[in-house]
Order: sequence, then C-alpha cells, then structure tokens
Amino acid sequence: MKKTMKSLLMVGTMVLGMGMLATGCGKDTASTGGEKDVYVVGTDASYAPFESMSGEKIEGFDVDVLNAAAEAGGFKVEYVNTPWDGIFLALKNGERDIVASAVTITDERKETFDFSDPYFEATQMIVAKSGSGIKSLADLKGKKVAVQNSTTGDEVVSNLLGKDSQDVKRFDNMPLALLELKNGGVDAAVGDNGVVLEYVKNNGSEGLETTVDSSFVKENYGFVVAKGNAELQKKLNDGIKKIKDSGKLAEIEKQYGFTK
Repeated sequence: MKKTMKSLLMVGTMVLGMGMLATGCGKDTASTGGEKDVYVVGTDASYAPFESMSGEKIEGFDVDVLNAAAEAGGFKVEYVNTPWDGIFLALKNGERDIVASAVTITDERKETFDFSDPYFEATQMIVAKSGSGIKSLADLKGKKVAVQNSTTGDEVVSNLLGKDSQDVKRFDNMPLALLELKNGGVDAAVGDNGVVLEYVKNNGSEGLETTVDSSFVKENYGFVVAKGNAELQKKLNDGIKKIKDSGKLAEIEKQYGFTK
C-alpha cells in the first residue's frame, strides 16, 4: 500500500479527528518524554490480511510481525485503529509512535519519516473476471479499473490510462475497489498482491483471474517512525533481525500463506 506523502498530509488534517473516534485497542495518543514503556502503533484496520478488525481487536500479519519483533526486542506496543488518510499526520504530530499498516518504503516517504528494515516484499496485482481477456497491464487500456485512491495501484493505472481518465475509479480502501469489481462496475482492479489474494481466497477463486505484469516492481514494507527517532528505529530493526534469524518471521509468513 503506497500513497504519496503530499496527498496524505494534505487530507490528514481533515480526517485525523475522525481517526481518534475509530475503534481501536489501547490509548489514543503516544506517551511523551524519554524512553517509553509502551509504544502506540497506528494501523488502518481495513486492509486484510495485513490488518483488520476482529470484534474489538486489531489483528493481521503486520500485527503478528510487530508483536514478535517487540517481544524479541524487549519493548511493548499497543494498537489504535487510525484511518489511512490521517495515519502519517498522527505520527508526525506525535500521536502515534509507529505506523504499521502495510507501508511501502519509498524515497519520498524517507524524506519525511524513518523506516525500519523491510519485513515483507509485495508487488502489484491485477484481478479481473475470468474470460475478460485481461492478462497484462496493457490489456487494461480502454477498460474501467478500480484502485485505492493515491496508492501504488492508482499510480500504475493512472500512468497507463491518464490521471484524469474517467476509466479510473478510485475508492477510499481496497475492499471497496474489489467490491466494485465483484458488482460489475469495473472490468478489473489493481492493488497489492497480499490484499488481492486474500479477497480472492475469501470470495471464491472461481470467476476471477489474477496476474502480475512483468513491469510491476517489488515493494518492501517497513514500520514507520518519526524522522530522527533513531532509538525506536534501532529497537525495531533489532527485533526484526532476531525474528528473521530465529525463523519466527518465516513461521508467520507461512501462517498467512506468504511463503515463497
């Protein structure tokens, strides 16, 4: 999931207040001063299998990985469900200590925030109805395509069809984009492979086809911290290294079907 920082920080001020009212776990604001007993983690719990709500609890791949890294690194975390459009502003304002929300590491983001070492490799994926003839990115020309607003998928499709093309249908989250495909409102959808595959698995693979275009580059997810927070960045990196070395990360990947 990759959004441009300019678009996120511009709209973040408007939606952050709503984010404080969202259902979550733990405190709504990060603690202040010195080394912290518990780090407050912002996550947009609408992006299964990486983060989603189960009753009052936030769960998913990112949560399991960060919990394991925190345990290995000797620190504690708690989660607050934070809308994606306000999540980086919450981090910038100190209301969150960490963002764990399938965030792609990019040069643009690194100008404003610091990242942990990568913990997951993703790529974009096209999903369309069987028999559509859509087998590559080029096949989307002249088609109506659903994407999550201001994400990598949006960028890829906009570059192909034109940013202002009426054939690009943008949604606040990927589940809504995929629902539009299911309902026949578009010919295809483009999004992160993990989310697309989770949707196909839960909605039946029959009638749907997925493909990864050769032009799609690999994307690395990382946990995000405030710029200059080297102490927390090091804790995250130490924890990630330990769960990689111990095989715990591979175990979690297998649990979610992410084994290579």
